[in-house]
Amino acid sequence: MTEKIIILKKRFGLVGDNFNKEKILKNLPGNYAIGHNRYSTTGSTTLRNVQPFFADTNAGGIGVAHNGNLTNAITLRKKLVEDGAIFYSTSDTETIVQLIAKSKRKKTIDKIVDALFQIQGGYALVMLTQKILIGVRDPFGIRPLVIGKLKNSYIFASETCALDIIGATFLREVENGEIVYVENNSLKSIKPFPLKKPRPCVFEYIYFSRPDSILNGKCVYEYRKDFGKELARESDVDADLIVPVPDSGNAAAIGYSQHVKKYFDLGLIRNHYVGRTFIEPVQKIRSLGVKLKLNANKSTIKNKKIVLIDDSLVRGTTCHKIVKMLYDSGAKEVHVRIASPEIKFPDFYGIDTPTKKELLAANKSNDEICKYINAKSLKFLSVDGMYRAMGFKKRNNTYPQLTDHYFTGDYPIKLIDNLGDDKVTQLSLLSTASNN
Repeated sequence: MTEKIIILKKRFGLVGDNFNKEKILKNLPGNYAIGHNRYSTTGSTTLRNVQPFFADTNAGGIGVAHNGNLTNAITLRKKLVEDGAIFYSTSDTETIVQLIAKSKRKKTIDKIVDALFQIQGGYALVMLTQKILIGVRDPFGIRPLVIGKLKNSYIFASETCALDIIGATFLREVENGEIVYVENNSLKSIKPFPLKKPRPCVFEYIYFSRPDSILNGKCVYEYRKDFGKELARESDVDADLIVPVPDSGNAAAIGYSQHVKKYFDLGLIRNHYVGRTFIEPVQKIRSLGVKLKLNANKSTIKNKKIVLIDDSLVRGTTCHKIVKMLYDSGAKEVHVRIASPEIKFPDFYGIDTPTKKELLAANKSNDEICKYINAKSLKFLSVDGMYRAMGFKKRNNTYPQLTDHYFTGDYPIKLIDNLGDDKVTQLSLLSTASNN
Protein backbone atom coordinates (compact mmCIF):
# COMPACT_ATOMS: atom_id res chain seq x y z
CA MET A 1 0.00 0.00 0.00
CA THR A 2 1.32 3.45 -0.89
CA GLU A 3 2.08 5.58 2.18
CA LYS A 4 0.08 8.80 2.38
CA ILE A 5 2.14 11.96 2.70
CA ILE A 6 1.37 15.55 3.69
CA ILE A 7 2.52 18.21 1.24
CA LEU A 8 3.37 21.67 2.60
CA LYS A 9 3.22 24.86 0.51
CA LYS A 10 4.05 28.33 1.92
CA ARG A 11 4.16 31.70 0.18
CA PHE A 12 4.37 35.43 0.89
CA GLY A 13 1.72 37.78 -0.46
CA LEU A 14 -1.97 37.56 -1.29
CA VAL A 15 -3.70 34.19 -1.19
CA GLY A 16 -5.25 34.65 -4.64
CA ASP A 17 -1.90 35.45 -6.22
CA ASN A 18 -0.11 32.45 -4.75
CA PHE A 19 -2.76 29.74 -4.58
CA ASN A 20 -4.74 30.19 -7.76
CA LYS A 21 -6.56 27.23 -9.19
CA GLU A 22 -4.73 27.03 -12.50
CA LYS A 23 -1.10 27.11 -11.33
CA ILE A 24 -1.11 25.61 -7.84
CA LEU A 25 -4.30 24.04 -6.53
CA LYS A 26 -5.08 21.73 -9.45
CA ASN A 27 -1.58 20.24 -9.18
CA LEU A 28 -1.82 19.46 -5.48
CA PRO A 29 -2.69 15.81 -4.81
CA GLY A 30 -5.03 14.68 -2.05
CA ASN A 31 -8.65 15.01 -1.00
CA TYR A 32 -8.45 17.38 1.97
CA ALA A 33 -6.27 20.20 3.24
CA ILE A 34 -5.79 22.99 5.77
CA GLY A 35 -4.68 26.55 5.09
CA HIS A 36 -3.78 29.70 6.97
CA ASN A 37 -3.67 33.39 6.08
CA ARG A 38 -1.20 34.92 8.52
CA TYR A 39 -1.95 37.99 10.60
CA SER A 40 1.20 38.28 12.69
CA THR A 41 0.81 38.59 16.47
CA THR A 42 3.70 36.35 17.56
CA GLY A 43 6.97 35.87 15.69
CA SER A 44 8.65 37.89 12.97
CA THR A 45 7.49 38.03 9.35
CA THR A 46 9.65 35.35 7.76
CA LEU A 47 8.70 32.36 5.64
CA ARG A 48 9.61 29.97 8.43
CA ASN A 49 6.87 31.54 10.59
CA VAL A 50 4.22 31.03 7.91
CA GLN A 51 1.67 28.38 8.85
CA PRO A 52 0.66 25.55 8.79
CA PHE A 53 3.45 23.83 10.72
CA PHE A 54 4.18 20.15 10.28
CA ALA A 55 5.76 17.45 12.44
CA ASP A 56 6.30 13.71 12.23
CA THR A 57 5.19 11.86 15.36
CA ASN A 58 5.10 8.21 16.37
CA ALA A 59 1.41 8.28 15.37
CA GLY A 60 2.18 9.77 11.94
CA GLY A 61 2.53 13.24 10.44
CA ILE A 62 0.41 16.19 11.56
CA GLY A 63 -0.03 19.73 10.27
CA VAL A 64 -1.28 22.53 12.52
CA ALA A 65 -2.65 26.02 11.78
CA HIS A 66 -3.55 28.43 14.57
CA ASN A 67 -5.64 31.57 14.94
CA GLY A 68 -5.01 33.24 18.28
CA ASN A 69 -2.27 33.68 20.83
CA LEU A 70 -0.92 31.58 23.69
CA THR A 71 -0.30 33.30 27.01
CA ASN A 72 2.25 30.72 28.17
CA ALA A 73 4.07 29.94 24.90
CA ILE A 74 7.41 31.44 25.99
CA THR A 75 7.36 29.53 29.27
CA LEU A 76 6.51 26.27 27.50
CA ARG A 77 9.10 26.88 24.77
CA LYS A 78 11.86 27.43 27.33
CA LYS A 79 11.04 24.15 29.06
CA LEU A 80 10.85 22.26 25.76
CA VAL A 81 14.26 23.59 24.70
CA GLU A 82 15.72 22.61 28.07
CA ASP A 83 14.37 19.10 27.41
CA GLY A 84 16.12 18.96 24.04
CA ALA A 85 13.49 20.23 21.59
CA ILE A 86 14.72 22.11 18.51
CA PHE A 87 12.57 24.99 17.22
CA TYR A 88 12.56 26.09 13.59
CA SER A 89 10.39 29.21 13.97
CA THR A 90 9.57 31.91 16.52
CA SER A 91 5.80 31.36 16.24
CA ASP A 92 3.83 30.16 19.26
CA THR A 93 2.09 27.68 16.96
CA GLU A 94 5.24 25.57 16.80
CA THR A 95 5.00 25.16 20.58
CA ILE A 96 1.69 23.36 20.05
CA VAL A 97 3.26 21.12 17.40
CA GLN A 98 6.18 20.30 19.70
CA LEU A 99 3.85 19.39 22.56
CA ILE A 100 1.83 17.07 20.31
CA ALA A 101 5.00 15.40 19.01
CA LYS A 102 6.40 15.02 22.54
CA SER A 103 3.28 13.39 23.98
CA LYS A 104 3.61 9.76 25.04
CA ARG A 105 0.01 8.98 24.14
CA LYS A 106 -0.55 6.54 21.29
CA LYS A 107 -3.53 7.95 19.38
CA THR A 108 -3.38 11.28 17.59
CA ILE A 109 -6.48 12.71 19.27
CA ASP A 110 -5.09 11.73 22.67
CA LYS A 111 -1.79 13.44 21.82
CA ILE A 112 -3.68 16.60 20.89
CA VAL A 113 -5.69 16.54 24.13
CA ASP A 114 -2.46 16.04 26.08
CA ALA A 115 -0.95 19.11 24.38
CA LEU A 116 -4.07 21.26 24.82
CA PHE A 117 -4.11 20.73 28.57
CA GLN A 118 -0.66 22.33 28.72
CA ILE A 119 -1.40 25.48 26.70
CA GLN A 120 -3.29 28.60 27.74
CA GLY A 121 -4.69 31.48 25.71
CA GLY A 122 -7.26 32.23 23.07
CA TYR A 123 -7.01 29.88 20.10
CA ALA A 124 -8.80 28.16 17.26
CA LEU A 125 -6.87 25.34 15.62
CA VAL A 126 -7.23 23.26 12.49
CA MET A 127 -5.10 20.14 12.11
CA LEU A 128 -4.54 17.52 9.46
CA THR A 129 -3.17 13.99 9.63
CA GLN A 130 -3.08 11.29 6.98
CA LYS A 131 -6.50 10.14 8.14
CA ILE A 132 -8.40 12.88 9.94
CA LEU A 133 -9.23 16.62 9.83
CA ILE A 134 -9.45 18.26 13.25
CA GLY A 135 -10.80 21.56 14.62
CA VAL A 136 -10.29 22.88 18.16
CA ARG A 137 -11.63 25.91 20.05
CA ASP A 138 -10.20 27.10 23.37
CA PRO A 139 -12.14 26.47 26.62
CA PHE A 140 -13.57 30.02 26.67
CA GLY A 141 -14.30 30.14 22.92
CA ILE A 142 -12.38 33.40 22.59
CA ARG A 143 -11.33 32.90 18.98
CA PRO A 144 -14.03 31.87 16.46
CA LEU A 145 -14.31 28.60 14.54
CA VAL A 146 -17.28 27.37 12.50
CA ILE A 147 -18.33 24.16 10.77
CA GLY A 148 -19.75 24.01 7.25
CA LYS A 149 -20.60 21.33 4.74
CA LEU A 150 -20.30 21.16 0.96
CA LYS A 151 -21.94 18.05 -0.51
CA ASN A 152 -20.39 15.25 1.58
CA SER A 153 -17.38 17.22 2.81
CA TYR A 154 -17.01 19.06 6.12
CA ILE A 155 -15.24 22.40 6.34
CA PHE A 156 -13.77 24.31 9.29
CA ALA A 157 -13.23 28.06 8.99
CA SER A 158 -12.71 31.17 11.12
CA GLU A 159 -15.74 32.92 9.61
CA THR A 160 -18.96 31.95 7.88
CA CYS A 161 -18.21 34.24 4.92
CA ALA A 162 -15.54 31.73 3.89
CA LEU A 163 -18.28 29.13 3.53
CA ASP A 164 -20.42 31.47 1.43
CA ILE A 165 -17.63 31.96 -1.10
CA ILE A 166 -17.52 28.27 -2.00
CA GLY A 167 -21.26 27.63 -1.67
CA ALA A 168 -21.01 25.59 1.52
CA THR A 169 -23.78 25.41 4.14
CA PHE A 170 -23.10 26.79 7.61
CA LEU A 171 -23.91 24.11 10.19
CA ARG A 172 -22.86 25.60 13.54
CA GLU A 173 -20.06 27.17 15.54
CA VAL A 174 -17.55 24.90 17.24
CA GLU A 175 -18.40 25.19 20.93
CA ASN A 176 -15.96 26.48 23.51
CA GLY A 177 -13.62 23.72 24.65
CA GLU A 178 -14.76 21.40 21.86
CA ILE A 179 -12.62 19.21 19.61
CA VAL A 180 -14.34 18.24 16.35
CA TYR A 181 -12.82 15.87 13.82
CA VAL A 182 -13.73 14.30 10.53
CA GLU A 183 -12.86 10.63 10.08
CA ASN A 184 -14.21 8.47 7.25
CA ASN A 185 -16.53 11.34 6.21
CA SER A 186 -18.13 11.33 9.67
CA LEU A 187 -18.08 14.35 12.03
CA LYS A 188 -17.26 13.50 15.62
CA SER A 189 -16.95 15.62 18.75
CA ILE A 190 -15.32 15.40 22.17
CA LYS A 191 -15.19 17.90 25.04
CA PRO A 192 -12.19 17.07 27.21
CA PHE A 193 -12.00 20.32 29.19
CA PRO A 194 -13.86 21.21 32.41
CA LEU A 195 -17.00 23.14 31.46
CA LYS A 196 -16.60 26.94 31.40
CA LYS A 197 -18.97 29.74 30.54
CA PRO A 198 -18.22 30.83 26.94
CA ARG A 199 -16.62 34.26 26.55
CA PRO A 200 -16.12 34.99 22.83
CA CYS A 201 -14.00 38.02 21.94
CA VAL A 202 -16.08 41.18 21.66
CA PHE A 203 -13.60 42.70 19.20
CA GLU A 204 -14.75 40.17 16.60
CA TYR A 205 -18.16 41.85 16.76
CA ILE A 206 -16.76 45.39 16.78
CA TYR A 207 -14.04 45.22 14.13
CA PHE A 208 -12.29 42.01 13.28
CA SER A 209 -14.94 39.79 11.69
CA ARG A 210 -16.18 40.59 8.21
CA PRO A 211 -19.59 42.33 8.28
CA ASP A 212 -21.28 39.54 6.30
CA SER A 213 -20.23 36.80 8.73
CA ILE A 214 -22.56 35.27 11.32
CA LEU A 215 -21.66 35.36 15.02
CA ASN A 216 -23.92 33.85 17.66
CA GLY A 217 -26.77 33.53 15.17
CA LYS A 218 -26.71 37.10 13.90
CA CYS A 219 -24.98 38.95 11.06
CA VAL A 220 -22.02 41.06 12.23
CA TYR A 221 -23.32 43.95 10.12
CA GLU A 222 -26.50 44.05 12.24
CA TYR A 223 -24.52 44.06 15.49
CA ARG A 224 -22.54 47.06 14.24
CA LYS A 225 -25.66 48.94 13.20
CA ASP A 226 -27.02 48.34 16.70
CA PHE A 227 -23.79 49.70 18.22
CA GLY A 228 -24.42 52.86 16.21
CA LYS A 229 -28.03 53.11 17.36
CA GLU A 230 -27.06 52.73 21.01
CA LEU A 231 -24.27 55.28 20.54
CA ALA A 232 -26.84 57.74 19.17
CA ARG A 233 -29.10 57.16 22.19
CA GLU A 234 -26.21 57.96 24.51
CA SER A 235 -24.53 60.87 22.73
CA ASP A 236 -26.55 62.58 20.00
CA VAL A 237 -25.39 66.08 19.02
CA ASP A 238 -26.66 68.86 16.76
CA ALA A 239 -25.22 68.18 13.29
CA ASP A 240 -26.02 68.26 9.57
CA LEU A 241 -24.40 65.05 8.41
CA ILE A 242 -23.42 61.58 9.67
CA VAL A 243 -20.11 60.47 8.12
CA PRO A 244 -18.47 57.06 8.63
CA VAL A 245 -14.77 56.28 8.64
CA PRO A 246 -14.92 53.66 5.85
CA ASP A 247 -15.24 50.79 5.82
CA SER A 248 -15.20 49.72 9.45
CA GLY A 249 -17.42 52.61 10.60
CA ASN A 250 -20.06 52.24 7.89
CA ALA A 251 -22.57 50.01 9.66
CA ALA A 252 -22.41 51.93 12.97
CA ALA A 253 -22.86 55.22 11.10
CA ILE A 254 -25.95 53.86 9.33
CA GLY A 255 -27.39 52.75 12.66
CA TYR A 256 -26.62 56.15 14.21
CA SER A 257 -28.19 57.93 11.24
CA GLN A 258 -31.33 55.79 11.35
CA HIS A 259 -31.84 56.46 15.05
CA VAL A 260 -31.36 60.25 14.94
CA LYS A 261 -33.04 60.54 11.50
CA LYS A 262 -30.22 62.66 10.10
CA TYR A 263 -28.60 62.42 6.70
CA PHE A 264 -25.87 59.82 6.13
CA ASP A 265 -23.27 60.37 3.42
CA LEU A 266 -19.76 59.34 2.41
CA GLY A 267 -17.72 62.34 3.44
CA LEU A 268 -14.58 60.19 3.17
CA ILE A 269 -13.69 58.05 0.16
CA ARG A 270 -11.60 54.96 0.73
CA ASN A 271 -8.90 53.52 -1.52
CA HIS A 272 -9.55 49.79 -1.21
CA TYR A 273 -6.05 48.84 -2.32
CA VAL A 274 -4.57 49.85 1.04
CA GLY A 275 -4.84 47.60 4.11
CA ARG A 276 -5.71 48.24 7.76
CA THR A 277 -3.59 51.02 9.27
CA PHE A 278 -3.82 50.24 13.00
CA ILE A 279 -1.86 46.98 12.59
CA GLU A 280 1.00 48.50 10.59
CA PRO A 281 4.24 48.00 12.57
CA VAL A 282 5.76 51.48 12.28
CA GLN A 283 4.09 54.80 13.09
CA LYS A 284 5.52 56.50 9.98
CA ILE A 285 3.97 53.79 7.78
CA ARG A 286 0.62 54.10 9.59
CA SER A 287 0.58 57.86 9.04
CA LEU A 288 1.33 57.51 5.33
CA GLY A 289 -1.30 54.76 5.15
CA VAL A 290 -4.03 57.17 6.31
CA LYS A 291 -3.31 59.54 3.41
CA LEU A 292 -3.17 56.70 0.91
CA LYS A 293 -6.28 55.04 2.31
CA LEU A 294 -8.70 57.98 2.72
CA ASN A 295 -9.53 61.25 1.01
CA ALA A 296 -12.19 63.84 1.88
CA ASN A 297 -15.27 64.22 -0.29
CA LYS A 298 -15.09 68.04 -0.27
CA SER A 299 -18.38 68.85 -1.99
CA THR A 300 -20.27 66.76 0.58
CA ILE A 301 -18.70 68.06 3.80
CA LYS A 302 -18.08 71.74 3.04
CA ASN A 303 -19.75 74.05 5.58
CA LYS A 304 -21.36 71.08 7.36
CA LYS A 305 -21.51 70.15 11.03
CA ILE A 306 -20.36 66.54 10.92
CA VAL A 307 -20.71 63.57 13.25
CA LEU A 308 -17.76 61.32 12.38
CA ILE A 309 -18.38 57.66 13.30
CA ASP A 310 -15.65 55.06 13.73
CA ASP A 311 -15.72 51.56 15.19
CA SER A 312 -12.87 52.09 17.69
CA LEU A 313 -10.04 54.38 18.70
CA VAL A 314 -6.65 52.81 19.44
CA ARG A 315 -3.64 55.12 19.21
CA GLY A 316 -5.62 58.11 17.94
CA THR A 317 -3.18 58.88 15.12
CA THR A 318 -5.60 57.95 12.36
CA CYS A 319 -8.50 59.86 13.94
CA HIS A 320 -6.35 62.97 14.41
CA LYS A 321 -5.42 63.01 10.73
CA ILE A 322 -8.98 62.34 9.56
CA VAL A 323 -10.39 65.20 11.64
CA LYS A 324 -7.72 67.52 10.24
CA MET A 325 -8.53 66.32 6.72
CA LEU A 326 -12.21 67.17 7.22
CA TYR A 327 -11.49 70.62 8.60
CA ASP A 328 -8.99 71.32 5.81
CA SER A 329 -11.75 70.38 3.33
CA GLY A 330 -14.23 72.91 4.71
CA ALA A 331 -16.12 71.16 7.52
CA LYS A 332 -17.64 73.64 9.98
CA GLU A 333 -17.60 71.28 13.00
CA VAL A 334 -16.41 67.69 13.53
CA HIS A 335 -17.93 65.72 16.41
CA VAL A 336 -16.31 62.29 16.86
CA ARG A 337 -18.38 59.34 18.05
CA ILE A 338 -16.78 55.93 18.66
CA ALA A 339 -19.04 52.85 18.45
CA SER A 340 -17.17 50.95 21.18
CA PRO A 341 -15.87 51.82 24.66
CA GLU A 342 -12.43 53.28 25.37
CA ILE A 343 -9.64 50.74 24.70
CA LYS A 344 -7.51 50.93 27.85
CA PHE A 345 -5.87 47.50 28.02
CA PRO A 346 -3.77 45.48 25.53
CA ASP A 347 -4.77 42.09 24.16
CA PHE A 348 -2.94 38.78 24.63
CA TYR A 349 -5.30 36.45 22.75
CA GLY A 350 -4.63 37.12 19.07
CA ILE A 351 -5.73 40.72 18.33
CA ASP A 352 -2.60 42.80 17.78
CA THR A 353 -3.39 45.82 19.97
CA PRO A 354 -0.47 47.99 21.12
CA THR A 355 1.12 48.06 24.55
CA LYS A 356 -0.64 50.06 27.26
CA LYS A 357 1.64 53.08 26.86
CA GLU A 358 0.51 53.38 23.20
CA LEU A 359 -3.22 53.12 23.93
CA LEU A 360 -4.54 56.67 23.93
CA ALA A 361 -7.47 56.05 26.30
CA ALA A 362 -5.18 54.34 28.81
CA ASN A 363 -3.15 57.50 29.22
CA LYS A 364 -5.51 60.43 28.56
CA SER A 365 -8.93 61.57 29.76
CA ASN A 366 -11.82 62.02 27.34
CA ASP A 367 -11.23 65.79 27.24
CA GLU A 368 -7.50 65.28 26.61
CA ILE A 369 -8.21 62.84 23.76
CA CYS A 370 -10.73 65.26 22.26
CA LYS A 371 -8.12 68.01 22.32
CA TYR A 372 -5.47 65.69 20.83
CA ILE A 373 -7.64 64.70 17.86
CA ASN A 374 -8.84 68.33 17.55
CA ALA A 375 -12.54 67.41 17.51
CA LYS A 376 -15.41 69.69 18.60
CA SER A 377 -16.61 66.90 20.89
CA LEU A 378 -15.85 63.22 21.55
CA LYS A 379 -17.99 60.43 22.97
CA PHE A 380 -17.49 56.66 23.25
CA LEU A 381 -20.15 53.97 23.50
CA SER A 382 -20.39 52.87 27.14
CA VAL A 383 -19.61 49.31 28.18
CA ASP A 384 -23.22 48.79 29.28
CA GLY A 385 -24.39 50.37 26.01
CA MET A 386 -22.28 47.89 24.06
CA TYR A 387 -23.90 45.00 25.93
CA ARG A 388 -27.39 46.44 25.46
CA ALA A 389 -26.74 46.70 21.72
CA MET A 390 -25.88 43.00 21.72
CA GLY A 391 -29.08 42.01 23.51
CA PHE A 392 -27.90 41.97 27.13
CA LYS A 393 -29.41 44.26 29.76
CA LYS A 394 -25.93 45.37 30.84
CA ARG A 395 -22.52 43.94 31.64
CA ASN A 396 -22.76 41.45 34.47
CA ASN A 397 -19.64 41.97 36.59
CA THR A 398 -19.89 38.53 38.15
CA TYR A 399 -20.39 36.57 34.94
CA PRO A 400 -19.37 38.71 31.94
CA GLN A 401 -20.78 37.25 28.72
CA LEU A 402 -17.86 38.27 26.47
CA THR A 403 -14.12 38.66 26.58
CA ASP A 404 -14.07 42.44 26.97
CA HIS A 405 -10.70 43.06 28.64
CA TYR A 406 -9.84 45.79 26.09
CA PHE A 407 -12.27 48.03 27.97
CA THR A 408 -12.53 46.54 31.47
CA GLY A 409 -9.15 44.92 32.22
CA ASP A 410 -10.99 41.67 33.03
CA TYR A 411 -8.80 39.02 31.43
CA PRO A 412 -10.37 35.53 31.46
CA ILE A 413 -7.02 33.74 31.15
CA LYS A 414 -3.99 34.52 33.28
CA LEU A 415 -0.85 35.70 31.49
CA ILE A 416 2.06 33.39 32.30
CA ASP A 417 4.74 34.82 30.02
CA ASN A 418 6.62 37.98 30.95
CA LEU A 419 6.27 40.20 27.88
CA GLY A 420 8.56 43.01 29.06
CA ASP A 421 8.04 46.26 30.93
CA ASP A 422 5.36 47.56 28.55
CA LYS A 423 2.96 44.71 29.18
CA VAL A 424 4.14 43.30 32.50
CA THR A 425 2.20 46.11 34.23
CA GLN A 426 -0.93 44.13 33.38
CA LEU A 427 0.10 41.16 35.55
CA SER A 428 -1.57 42.55 38.66
CA LEU A 429 -4.83 42.81 36.73
CA LEU A 430 -4.43 39.36 35.26
CA SER A 431 -3.89 37.77 38.65
CA THR A 432 -7.43 38.78 39.64
CA ALA A 433 -9.07 37.71 36.39
CA SER A 434 -12.22 35.64 36.71
CA ASN A 435 -12.35 32.08 35.36
CA ASN A 436 -16.14 31.77 35.61
